[in-house]
Amino acid sequence: MAQESPGGGEKTEKPTPKKLADAAKKGDILHSRELSTAMVVMAGVGWLAVAGPALIDAIRQMLAEGLRFDRADIAGFEPDDRAAHLLGTIALPLGGILFATLAAAIAAPALLGSLGFRPQAFQPKPEKMNPLNGIKRIFGLQGLIELVKSLAKILLLGSIGFYLLWSHTDAIRATAKTGVEPATSALGSIFILVALALAGSLFLIAGIDVPAQMLQRTRRLNMTKQEVKEEHKQSDGSPELKAAIRRRQYETLHGSVRKAVEEASVILTNPTHFAVALRYHPGRDLAPVVLARGADEIAAAIRELAHEKGVPVLQYPELTRAIYFTSRAGREIDERLFMAVATVLAFVFRIENRMASEMDRPHIDLPDTMRFDSDGKNIVN
Repeated sequence: MAQESPGGGEKTEKPTPKKLADAAKKGDILHSRELSTAMVVMAGVGWLAVAGPALIDAIRQMLAEGLRFDRADIAGFEPDDRAAHLLGTIALPLGGILFATLAAAIAAPALLGSLGFRPQAFQPKPEKMNPLNGIKRIFGLQGLIELVKSLAKILLLGSIGFYLLWSHTDAIRATAKTGVEPATSALGSIFILVALALAGSLFLIAGIDVPAQMLQRTRRLNMTKQEVKEEHKQSDGSPELKAAIRRRQYETLHGSVRKAVEEASVILTNPTHFAVALRYHPGRDLAPVVLARGADEIAAAIRELAHEKGVPVLQYPELTRAIYFTSRAGREIDERLFMAVATVLAFVFRIENRMASEMDRPHIDLPDTMRFDSDGKNIVN
C-alpha cells in the first residue's frame, strides 16, 4: 500500500536526488548493521587465517622473554622499557587485525554510499528522547521485525556452528593425545574454519538485509506528487541551480567554440534546441561561414555567451535547423541557403546601424529540401 503524507496525498513518487541529499545531511542514510558486522568479522578472521601462525609465535616469544631474566635485568630493572619491549613483539600481528577490521568498518558504509561526516546527525532530536516513542519502537512493527531477525540469525549461526563442531568432534578429541603445539595448531585450524563459515553466513544475512534497508528507506522518503512539484518550482527558481547550470553549459564549450562565438556576425536559434554561429566579412569570406553549431546544452551555452559578448541573436527556427543539419563548423553554408542567410545578414547590418528595428524583421522562405524537423528529417518529403 502507498504511504500517506501528514498533509494528505499518497506518497507514490520516488524521492528526488534533492530529497535524498537532504535526508543524508540529517543523518538518514542507507546503512546495514548486518553488512558491517559481516565485513568486520570476515576481515578479522581472514587476517587470523593468514597471520595466525605469526601471532602465535609472537605470543610465545613474548611469554618466553617475559618469564626469563638474569642478574642484569634485576639490577637495572626498568618496568616501562620492559613492558614496551614485550608489547612490541606482538604489536605488528595485533595491529594487522585492528587495521583490517577498521578498514572493513569503513568500507561497509562506503559500499552503500553512506560514508561521510554529517554534523546535523549529531544534533539533539527531542522526539528520540521521548520515552513513549522509545517504547513504541521496541514494541512496534519495527521492533518485532528486529526481534525476528535476531532470532533467525541466532538459529542460522547456531546451527552452522553446531554442525561444524559436531563434524569435527573426533579431531577435537584426538588433540588430547597429542602435544601442546600440535593440539594448538589443530584447534586453531578448526576455529578458523568455523569462523570463516559463520562470517560467510553473515554475508548471506547481509544480502537479505541490504535490499530490505534500501526498500525501507525509499518508502520512508517517498514523496507525494505535490511535493515533487513544489520541489521543482523551488529548484527552478534557485539562483544556485541556475548558476550551476550556466557553469556546466560553459564547461561544455571548448576554447575554439568560445572564440568562434566572439567572432560571429550573428547567432541563429531554434530558439531552444539548436544554435548556429555565422560569420560573414565582405572581402574576407566568399560566403557565410558556420563557425560553431550546437544542440541542447551546447546551444544554450552558445546563446548565453553571445548575449555576454553582444553578438546579435535571432530566432529563425527553420533556417537554424537547415544550417545545423546541412553544414559543418568551419565550412561555408549550403548554397541553397545563400539567399535566406543574406537576407538575415542584411537585417543585422541595418539593426547595428540603427536603420531598422525588431519590427522590421524579414520573413525567410526556404526551399522544400531545406525544411527539417528537430530529428533532422525533411518535413516536406
